[in-house]
Amino acid sequence: MRHRSREIALQLIYQLDVRPSANIDEAIELYPSEDEPEGVFDYACELVRGVMDNMDAISDLLRENIIGWRPERMVAVDKVAISLALYEGIISKKVPVAVSISEAVELAKVFGTEESGRFVNGVLGRIVRKEESLPN
Repeated sequence: MRHRSREIALQLIYQLDVRPSANIDEAIELYPSEDEPEGVFDYACELVRGVMDNMDAISDLLRENIIGWRPERMVAVDKVAISLALYEGIISKKVPVAVSISEAVELAKVFGTEESGRFVNGVLGRIVRKEESLPN
């Protein structure tokens, strides 16, 4: 069920990313969620709000770890998948980091380009290695 929540969250955050004038509440309200199992859409909304509320910290992590790229130039789906993983695995610690990376790679493979899975895995791996090496 959480995988489906992440798919929905990815779609909603993507929409908010490509349409910066869009409002989070409106995007959530317009999503056709009535056929989703109980709790799936609620968790998706929690992820969306968490990512959007922490976008500055997520963008900082991306800028520090993507050499030769600016987050604004990344494929939008890749950036959203990475953002979800960073929020869920590192910032909120809702799931183990390995789970957040695995889910992000799968989402990128399904919704992104042919290269998305490898790119997302590489970026997240670099960030996690760097974060783990920092003193607590």
